[in-house]
Amino acid sequence: MDATPAFHPGEARRATRGGALLNGPIVRRAMLDAIVKLDPRRLLRNPVIFVTEVVSILVTILAVRAAVLGEPWAFQAGIALWLWLTVLFATFAEAVAEGRGRAQADSLRRARTEAQAKLLLRADDRALWQPRAATELRVGDLVLVEAGDLIPSDGEVVEGIASVNEAAVTGESAPVIRESGGDRSAVTGGTLVVSDWIVVRITAAPGSTFLDRMIALVEGAARQKTPNEIALDILLAGMTIIFLIAVATLVGLASWNGTPPSVPVLAALLVTLIPTTIGGLLSAIGIAGMDRLVRFNVLATSGRAVEAAGDVDVLLLDKTGTITLGNRQAAGFIPVPGVTERDVAEAAVLSSLADETPEGRSILAFARERHGIETPALPEGARVIPFTAQTRISGLDLPHGAYRKGAVDALLRSLGGEAPPELRAAVERIARAGGTPLAVARNGQLLGAIELKDIVKTGMRARFDALRKMGIRTVMVTGDNRLTAAAIAAEAGVDDFIAEATPEDKLAYIREAQAEGRLVAMAGDGTNDAPALAQADVGLAMQTGTQAAREAGNMVDLDSDPTKLIEVVEIGKQLLITRGALTTFSIANDVAKYFAILPAIFVASYPELGALNVMGLASPESAILSAVIFNALIIVALVPLALRGVRYVPVGAAALLRRNLLIYGLGGVAAPFLGIKIIDVILVLLGIA
Repeated sequence: MDATPAFHPGEARRATRGGALLNGPIVRRAMLDAIVKLDPRRLLRNPVIFVTEVVSILVTILAVRAAVLGEPWAFQAGIALWLWLTVLFATFAEAVAEGRGRAQADSLRRARTEAQAKLLLRADDRALWQPRAATELRVGDLVLVEAGDLIPSDGEVVEGIASVNEAAVTGESAPVIRESGGDRSAVTGGTLVVSDWIVVRITAAPGSTFLDRMIALVEGAARQKTPNEIALDILLAGMTIIFLIAVATLVGLASWNGTPPSVPVLAALLVTLIPTTIGGLLSAIGIAGMDRLVRFNVLATSGRAVEAAGDVDVLLLDKTGTITLGNRQAAGFIPVPGVTERDVAEAAVLSSLADETPEGRSILAFARERHGIETPALPEGARVIPFTAQTRISGLDLPHGAYRKGAVDALLRSLGGEAPPELRAAVERIARAGGTPLAVARNGQLLGAIELKDIVKTGMRARFDALRKMGIRTVMVTGDNRLTAAAIAAEAGVDDFIAEATPEDKLAYIREAQAEGRLVAMAGDGTNDAPALAQADVGLAMQTGTQAAREAGNMVDLDSDPTKLIEVVEIGKQLLITRGALTTFSIANDVAKYFAILPAIFVASYPELGALNVMGLASPESAILSAVIFNALIIVALVPLALRGVRYVPVGAAALLRRNLLIYGLGGVAAPFLGIKIIDVILVLLGIA
């Protein structure tokens, strides 16, 4: 059996992040699905489009009847055709959005491999096992997974340590360590053990593994309408009922004057008045929001989670790895009196030549950047002094001298001396600021100190400023003491911090914020994070974290990058902004259509209404048909915007409202005036109206 998966969906997702919105296979499949979705039972979930389909059926019947009876039927058939296209374009928009998710689900299915498991017959004897198909495993079974084997199902490592390639899930080819105990014990079915061995306790029944859940999520099988979507559906249904009553009332008014409009004309009036644009795009917007997360390698358990991300106003961020780089970096050389900074830098470089830690490499890089000191090759005959927990000192013995660096107190003790007052003051300053001082010596003489500090990631302050403009409060969570936490918080630009934080502190902070009516987002990966992840409105769990954390959160980051919590919030905001913008556009759209179709319908009964024909449309028939055609085409025109989303700009709610009203409100009013007039001219040129 070939143990290497042939396809990595994570890589495919990365490849498509900036790709085309539509491609041939997706469009072809969406065309077929759009026809299937014309089933009235499916459209019942969308009241606006359901009413449009009912009206389309009615007008079609009347057009066929007119043709059979030898009456004029072309105008009625034209209205019927474009009413059907309105419904079809709406179902096409939803089918395209679902098709993008289905394409990703297909890639995940190719990653799901039917593996053979080594089922242990006795927990204490790794040599005693029997082959068992992965689909026959049950929760609680113990399986042995050795180098070259695929992990047959989701589980927890209970014994051993191994290097695991998780590219089948994350797209990252670099192996990760999985071991029993701690926060690195969760393993995912379909991933490959590349070295050593582990014993895994199965935690997922067949059909409910992480990959199975991913497939269901990206395919939309588990998608339920969110509260905001339900509220908007109720609003749209209410508007549809109001316009039905209004159209029925207009029939009475026109009949009283002796010139009642025909049923097809009234049908056209109704469909152009009800908000078909947002009704046709609403489902596509929601599906596309989840799709954008998936393309960012983040999975949400529901659209509700994505929507909650858009409403978040408190962001809890771990300091290490999220706000800071996580590895301490060299940030300064402090000499004792009588010694130059370059002398300290040169000694620090030589003492770090054999130091392969991130801190050691940063000392070499900082000396090169600050003083232009190139890193020499390790000389032959050099004796490396390794760092140990007992000595807390490392260095190098060379023919021309001995170089040491280490904890200040440990190095001073080995030298048998005292630090000058100036150096002691510098060491205290570094410690208060949250840094780590290391002393440097040459040939038994103290030269000075190296300042190591937790470096705040580039651009974090600007990102926090942008979040603040949106009304989001950022809170740094750290185990550091209060002084250190305050220094890093000030440098990063967060609004608040929790020092010496415990899991209980996180949970208490979240509950307190929620009691004030705030929505909270946080990221976590450990079992001790699970209660807070479950309590948070948006809980982003890391794929490399424990099973408990992944089950507690309502999102999973396949790249295990806690920084992504900020992007998740931005994608949620974009979803809400897109829905609001297109709703504004749709309702504003209807205003202009009134001026096209109302005068055309009632000008015979009330000639004074001719003054409202501000577009100068050629005839009542042309006006009605132009409005219906525009009503259908605008849905297709807005599909790319619904899928891509309105461009996200980090501004406050008031500024965002002004921007949407200006662009999509005025744009929604102007577009029909221009579009309907152009269609009217084309119809006249073609001799259709």
